[in-house]
Amino acid sequence: MSMTIDQVLAAADEHNASDVFLQEGELARLKINEQIMIYGEEPISLAHLSGLWQACGADILGDLDRDTGLISQHGTRFRVNLHKSMGRLGAVLRRIRTRIPPLESLGAPHHLLTKWAQRPYGIILVTGPTGTGKSTTLAALLQWLNDNQPRHVVTIEDPVEYIFTNNQCLFTQREVGRDTDTFARGLRGAMRQAPDVIFVGEVRDYDTALTLLQASETGHLVLASLHSERVSDTMERFLNLFPPDQLNLGLHLLAHQLIGIVCQKLVPKVDGELMLLCEHLENGGAVRDWIARREVDRIQDYLMRGSDPNARNFLRNIVEAYNDGLIDEATGIIAAGNEAEFRRAARGVVS
Repeated sequence: MSMTIDQVLAAADEHNASDVFLQEGELARLKINEQIMIYGEEPISLAHLSGLWQACGADILGDLDRDTGLISQHGTRFRVNLHKSMGRLGAVLRRIRTRIPPLESLGAPHHLLTKWAQRPYGIILVTGPTGTGKSTTLAALLQWLNDNQPRHVVTIEDPVEYIFTNNQCLFTQREVGRDTDTFARGLRGAMRQAPDVIFVGEVRDYDTALTLLQASETGHLVLASLHSERVSDTMERFLNLFPPDQLNLGLHLLAHQLIGIVCQKLVPKVDGELMLLCEHLENGGAVRDWIARREVDRIQDYLMRGSDPNARNFLRNIVEAYNDGLIDEATGIIAAGNEAEFRRAARGVVS
């Protein structure tokens, strides 16, 4: 008998899977600690996948793909992408963790993030590839604000992941597609809702990038995520959203409104668990001038020197984790992306 979707989603909860992969006629797969595992012995049937599509409001004949959400029978929320592969129905479900962990438990630079979050205005960017915990870090930072600062926080997300209970903060959470049409429109609307803090789930386009810069310029604290691997990549990716005739405006605003950047990656520890590694940069002084002049190489050199505790690159944190016995050499080399650099740094040689 074919396994039901509900059985697979229950297994995702039981095994703490981050993602569920379903394809018509294929065995279900779960991503656990960044490893994809086969689950069950019977393939997912067309009938069961059709039921999932219909439960998500999709038309199996008219729709080719759709982004949506789903709540399982056990009350777990999932972010869902429905799609077709060679004409067959498919779905990828990202399990949304609803318990917000304490910021200090994550491995992110929490002292730096909480210092930044106390600023009255400016932009904080948390970046990294998909699945590296950006949403969790930002949610934990917002919860810290909720526990410590009386502010009105407006979030624009696709979809809403963590749901906040008002404490010191008042939260207005808006979902793209349900409460607002786009990130940019939701952000413009947020400006008229008397916010102190605005959280944008993802910076995807020029309109969103420009509007969040303008929001910070007019006295709002803006938190946002971006898909970029390093500090230098983050600035380039952000600026590349601007058309050539608006680039100087983008450089000027980013240089003056950026508070700081935290870039994240998850790596496996020797005990099989995952740990968070970060690269971070606080804006100010010479860094502000380098951003304004788009001198990315100067910023990279500054991170490499490690003389500023508010500016650390991945390599130093990777080597520190390796020397502490938390990760093995192979993981360190992969995380560093350059074997020679990793080996030099592990020997204490900083180029």
